Amino acid sequence: MDLFKKSDSTIWSERYRLAALGKDDLTRIGLFTGAFSLMFVMFHFVGNTTDADAKGRSAILWMISRWSDSSISMGNGNYSHGWLIFPVSIFIAWLNRNELIRAKKRTSKVGLAVIIFACLIHYIGAKSQQTRLSLLAFVLLIWGLPFYFYGWQVAKRILFPCAFLIFAIPFNFLDRKTFALRLLAANVSTGILNGLGIKTTCDGTQIESTAGGGFRFGVEDPCSGLRSLLAMTALTAVYAYFTQKGVLKKFLLFFSSIPLAIVGNIFRITTIAIVAQAFGQEIAGGLYHDYSGYLVFSIAIGLMVALGALLSVNFREMVQKWKQSLSDL
Repeated sequence: MDLFKKSDSTIWSERYRLAALGKDDLTRIGLFTGAFSLMFVMFHFVGNTTDADAKGRSAILWMISRWSDSSISMGNGNYSHGWLIFPVSIFIAWLNRNELIRAKKRTSKVGLAVIIFACLIHYIGAKSQQTRLSLLAFVLLIWGLPFYFYGWQVAKRILFPCAFLIFAIPFNFLDRKTFALRLLAANVSTGILNGLGIKTTCDGTQIESTAGGGFRFGVEDPCSGLRSLLAMTALTAVYAYFTQKGVLKKFLLFFSSIPLAIVGNIFRITTIAIVAQAFGQEIAGGLYHDYSGYLVFSIAIGLMVALGALLSVNFREMVQKWKQSLSDL
């Protein structure tokens, strides 16, 4: 009986059970497991050289601590989405499990070069006390080890779930860009408010209404939009991967997440000012401020879905149908 005519579960249970694996398969699995375990040991015990006394030597635990930290100097909670990145990545790889099973497997010298390069990056990161570099090496090794042991056919199928893990790394240097985001949001929101007839002035990141019953508030770090920007890029990456055909469309949709997040944050600040003008600053800065982020993020997701649908339209086929319908008249 041809096993490939059976269901996927049958293929998994009968063809790839332990008893059906050959000596070479078992050797490859054993070496891969050992190398993967050694990688985790290395990054756990000699992964972090930045504030090792306070944070420990583990780069993995250092990364997790940054997901949870809410202080401004540590990211202000901007990286809390990191908790979801690894489960999502594993789930995407699991969805591709049948393709991975059927892929031709062979060792790859290119994969070995990737491993050596990742180890070099980790060494540089450890010596320069840049744990983020070590974490980039960690992600590269997660991809490079299967690449070496199983070849390109396996590596290309796990490229996206491995690359997606980069979103779990807390690039806290982005926090320095929050002032530019705050300044942009404050100035654009002020322009929109003046266009709507609400006389408003902007002094740096401070927005003040000069109309009756006015308001005054500052666009602080939590309102910079960085948190929604990081979360939006991660979400859009997954959505583009599943919905778009072709690399160009995937990247177009992915990079659209940046303006979508910025526009959403400007919309939020503008509406907070409008609510403050209409109902008072206390209501705008309290209830509406606390829950408007969910509303704006939902709108940004809707725009992402709409743009994805637009990119999926076959305009050539649509034009041909229009021509055919006009010729039939």
